[in-house]
Parts: sequence; C-alpha cells; structure tokens
Amino acid sequence: MSLIILLLLPAMLLAQEANRETFSKYPYLGSYGSLIDAVIAAEGRFKKPVINDEHRQRVKKILSLPGFDDKALPRDIKLERTWTKDGVTGTEYSWDVGYGPRTFAWLLRPEGVEGPLPGVVALHGHDGFKTLGKEKIADGPDEMLSSLADLRNLYYEGTAFATELAKQGFTVLVPDVFMWSSRKHPPENFAPEARRVSETMESAGRLGAAWTPEIRQYESAARLTERYFDQYSRTAGTSIAAIVSYEDRLAANFLVSLKQYTRAGGVGCIGLSGGGARSALLQGACDHIRAAVIVGMMSTYEHLLTRYVETHTHILFPQGLADFGDYPDLAGARVPSPLLVQYAINDGIFSIEGMRAADERFREIYTQSGAADRYHGEFFPGPHKFDIEMQKKAFQWLKENLRD
Repeated sequence: MSLIILLLLPAMLLAQEANRETFSKYPYLGSYGSLIDAVIAAEGRFKKPVINDEHRQRVKKILSLPGFDDKALPRDIKLERTWTKDGVTGTEYSWDVGYGPRTFAWLLRPEGVEGPLPGVVALHGHDGFKTLGKEKIADGPDEMLSSLADLRNLYYEGTAFATELAKQGFTVLVPDVFMWSSRKHPPENFAPEARRVSETMESAGRLGAAWTPEIRQYESAARLTERYFDQYSRTAGTSIAAIVSYEDRLAANFLVSLKQYTRAGGVGCIGLSGGGARSALLQGACDHIRAAVIVGMMSTYEHLLTRYVETHTHILFPQGLADFGDYPDLAGARVPSPLLVQYAINDGIFSIEGMRAADERFREIYTQSGAADRYHGEFFPGPHKFDIEMQKKAFQWLKENLRD
C-alpha cells in the first residue's frame, strides 16, 4: 500500500498545486474557480477578434435595445428652465425614452458665446450613489447638496468637471441615465427584500457616512434593486449595459440635433468610472461619437474576473460580448475613431496587469488598422480618480480631436 501511495504522490501534489493556483486566481470562488476556467477554455471566451464591419455590427447588436430605435430623438422633449452662473449658461431639458420616469439633462455652454461649439456628452458615474446623477459632475441652477462635496473631493479634486469643460469652449450635455437621479427607481416600487435591507443598513458605499438616514436607506435598497434589474433584463434577452447605452445614444442624438449650439461632424463623450463604462459603450456603438475619453474604467475581463468583479456595476458586462471579444474590443470597435483612456496605477477596482493588458490590446487594434496615432493611453499615479491634471489633459485632447 505504501508503494502505491509513493507512486501516486507526485500526481496528488500536482493536483493540490493546481487547486491552490485556482484558489489564488479566484479567491472568492474557492474550488469553484475551476468551473470558470473550464468554461472559458471550452468556449474560447475573450479571444481577439478581427476588428471589421462584422465585428462592429456584433457590438451594436449586443448593445441594441429590442423594440426601441436608438437612431431616433428622445420623445416629448421639453425645455424646463435656464440659468447663468459662474461663467456658464445652462438649459435644463427633459424627455421620454419610452419607459420609466422622464429623463432630465443639463446643456452647458460658456456664458456670452454665440454659435455652435464642439459638443460633448458628459457622463456621470455609478459611485454607489443613485440619488443623484448629473449633479455629481455639473453645477445646476440650485445650490450643491452637501452630500456631493465628499464625492467631488474624492474623485474629481473638488471640481464639477462637466461645468469646467463647458468653460473651455464646449457645448456639454449632461444627462441622467437609467436608475439615477431623475431616472432613479421609485422607492414605493422596491421589492420587499430590498425594503428589509434598506431598513437595516447603516450606510452604503464609500461615501455612506456623509449621507442622511433617508439617503442611506434608499441607496441600500437601490444597490440590491440593480441586481433585480439585471435579472429581469437578462431574462428578457437584454442587459443593463444595453439599456444604458440606448439612453445615452438618444442623448447623443439630441445633442447633435441642436445645430444652433453643436458643431457639425460628430460629438465627443467623457466619463469616470461608471461614466467611463458609459463612454466605452457610446464609443463602441454610436456613430455620432467622434472622440471618446474613458477614465478609470478599463481592463481585460481575464484580469477582472480574478478578484474585481464584485466592485463593478452591471453596466460593465454587456450580455454576449464574451462570445466574440473582450472589453477593449468593444471600446475599440469603431477604430479609427479617436480614443483616450486614462488609467490610475493604484486603482483599487482594477489590477495593474488588467489595465496594462487593455492598453496593449488597444495599441494592437489601432496599429493593425493603420491608426496608431488615434489611440492614446495615459497612466497616472494614485487611486481611482479624475483629478484636475487628468481633466486638463483630457480637455485638451478633446479640443484637438473635435476641432474643425
């Protein structure tokens, strides 16, 4: 018997080593990690596709919303109010996307400037904070809520970057999107489980300590409700990513239609974190986008699966993408359309290996298409952020790529 054990010992040790490697690779899955590896290997997930018209159509298909026309203008557009403050003229619009509450959006332009300017869709992030949306990155007609100060200090070095962008000579549209601010889920419609959770949670997200009890309860329930929306949408054959992409494409259509304010020839888009994911979706699927900036929201899926999935919104996971490509292949689908990606070296929600791999893939995509100079990747020290230095470089890049 001892001889048999000695003969089997090398195989047993190899099996233990393989198990340890799986545990290390997927620490939150334990021994189930081998399931993920097996599926990826068997189905050939995340393979590098050829970026051509067929690939672009596949990207557009997984981001389409069945039953809704993403080439149309929003329905029932209304001008709500106007204001001028701190060198910026603002106009608030609202519209109907075909479901849910009305969408509210702010159009910002430099005060006293007439005629069309380069247009940019500025996209608010997730932030684990759905009570507000456009207000996180833009100053409106009302006073800023105290609950926003910590968020802006944490991520934007205290600035409202969309407002600053308008001051730089852009027509900037800042829309709310599915599940946030004017589009947030009505609390009376929360599921019973979400209500129970909201009643017991002390805080939610990194900014929970600054919130009122009412906001803490709402955000706790809203976090769980995003999971419900994901289950409903995938069961129906779509995804939260597709819903958000559809709504942002309507916003881009609207901005392009404002010919008295927006220069012809396409518009840009920009966002941090969840806003960066929205920017990637627009860059991949919206023909109006002429230049895109993705900040703090880029990695390959291979590196994202290891220990970073739980830190991310469902917006990052379009249904069906893994069948034919990886996340950079979505954002790079419309090469040679100019793309700037800003990475934070110490970003706590991505691995540096995943960010480097995405940067390498973008360089490969753009070089193979003869457009190496149209992609620009920048790595900055520090955590997840879009600080003033990054903003200045992004704004200048947009100026250069949206000029006549």
